[in-house]
Amino acid sequence: MNPKLPKTIADFHVHLFPDRMFEAIWKAFVKDYGWKVIHELYWPDCLTYLRKKGVGPIVYSNYAHKPGVAGALNEFNLQVLENSSEVYCFAAMHPADEDALANCRDLFSHPKIMGVKLQLLVQKFFPHDKRLYPLFDLVMEKNKRILFHVGTGPVGNPFVGFEHFSRLMADIPDLPVNVAHMGGLEYKAFYSLFDRCPNLYMDTSFSFLPGLCCDLSSDELYAKKDRIVYGSDFPNLIIPRKSEIENLLALNLPDDFYEAVFLENAKRLIAEHCSG
Repeated sequence: MNPKLPKTIADFHVHLFPDRMFEAIWKAFVKDYGWKVIHELYWPDCLTYLRKKGVGPIVYSNYAHKPGVAGALNEFNLQVLENSSEVYCFAAMHPADEDALANCRDLFSHPKIMGVKLQLLVQKFFPHDKRLYPLFDLVMEKNKRILFHVGTGPVGNPFVGFEHFSRLMADIPDLPVNVAHMGGLEYKAFYSLFDRCPNLYMDTSFSFLPGLCCDLSSDELYAKKDRIVYGSDFPNLIIPRKSEIENLLALNLPDDFYEAVFLENAKRLIAEHCSG
């Protein structure tokens, strides 16, 4: 382990799905993008692998790719949380489900549910979709968070991008949100939201891979070191996870940056939004 890293790190962007859904995702990556996932591991093996790599707290997510599947995914989530220590979840939700809000209210009583994941590239609705606003009210009422995949990278569609997300944050600047992938590929635009959105965090996943590096300067990253969390995107990787860690270390930022990003910020968010 590099001396700049904490002895134990936290991973704030992991994916866990039921086996058949994992298999469907891996096949879709090959079919749609030509990407071969290098870690085709089912959920127990994902946790075992990460523990062997020095990962302590794990925050994972999954998402309802269409109406009618969130319920089964969340049953799976409750089983994972029941049988795993130091594991927390952004649960599944689809706004087209009639019982979506009621189910979220029930889920938010669980001590290891961090909030909800919205994957707009796959789910294909806007972050400012008015069907979501009752969810945002509930998130704030229950002290939870939203994890958004809302950037244009690695690919985009009409529902993602800074323009749409900034419209939501202009409406609700205090909304507790985590933006996946540092807002890539519009890194600087998303970064500009930090100062006017006090509950905004971003995760590093995808953003520091070789050839895909985030164009924020070291000074910009260090200035927001308390609002960035490390995430790997494991296991859905086409480049080894250590490459992203190595690129972050190669920035040679002060030790307190790595302590914050790789551990302390995650611990703080878990303590704030989860009670078990």
